[in-house]
Amino acid sequence: MQAELDAYLDYLRHERQASPHTLAGYRRDLHLLMHKAAEAGVEGWAGLDSHRLRHLVARLHQDGLSGRSLARLLSATRGLYRYLIREKRCEHDPAAGLSPPKGPRRLPRALDADRAQQLLDGGVEDDFIARRDQALLELFYSSGLRLSELVGLDVDGLDLADGLVRVRGKGDKVRVLPVGRKAREALEAWLPLRALAAADGALFIGRQGRRLGPRAVQLRVREAGVRELGQHLHPHMLRHSFASHLLESSQDLRAVQELLGHADIATTQIYTHLDFQHLAKVYDSAHPRARRRTGDET
Repeated sequence: MQAELDAYLDYLRHERQASPHTLAGYRRDLHLLMHKAAEAGVEGWAGLDSHRLRHLVARLHQDGLSGRSLARLLSATRGLYRYLIREKRCEHDPAAGLSPPKGPRRLPRALDADRAQQLLDGGVEDDFIARRDQALLELFYSSGLRLSELVGLDVDGLDLADGLVRVRGKGDKVRVLPVGRKAREALEAWLPLRALAAADGALFIGRQGRRLGPRAVQLRVREAGVRELGQHLHPHMLRHSFASHLLESSQDLRAVQELLGHADIATTQIYTHLDFQHLAKVYDSAHPRARRRTGDET
């Protein structure tokens, strides 16, 4: 089983040019499945049938693996068996038609508008690190970028004159997004400092001129959250905040879908939740039988 799995991962790396993140996820999930199948007495990938796979998935769920994690594992399994069938090393896909158990739907965590302002309106020192970090925080919140999109962004993807940024997202799809005034100002303050240390075209770099990686950006965002808000913050929370605040103000789900780069509007609909306090304020201010009249409190 290990040899065939290694061959599949090599195929993903060299022929499909899968990202290191994708490869790591597939390797982790398929190694888990391989070990569980071996413990159950399965000999070879061809020996794993739908009944046994369903039983293994149920056991993993009982052991605490979430429905989302199991969905990812089944997706990796389908990819492996497509490869094995193509290479004539197997004749069936045991994951075909198999669905993971559904878990509770998790709403994305977002900052409220006041907390977002607090994060971004703190004093910024006029130095390399502070200007860079302020620019990447503003761009995350201004344009709703994914972490991978921000890390992969080059200077030539910016058009500050027109307030636009061009990013390459999931599925290698390119989209053009607006850049807000505050983000443009932060980027304009950062670019001259960046130019002094730049070794390539990357927009966000370290002092040595090399492109910042995902982990470095995560750490800088986390540090800003602790410093300004007293809480841990991650890049995706800024994307969630962008989407929630924009949708709350505009109610235009299709526009938010386009800005986020979601292929399926159902993915965007998770942002349609509004907290109870906001709903209560809207109700109190808008419903004719809810508005208080002068003297009601006397």
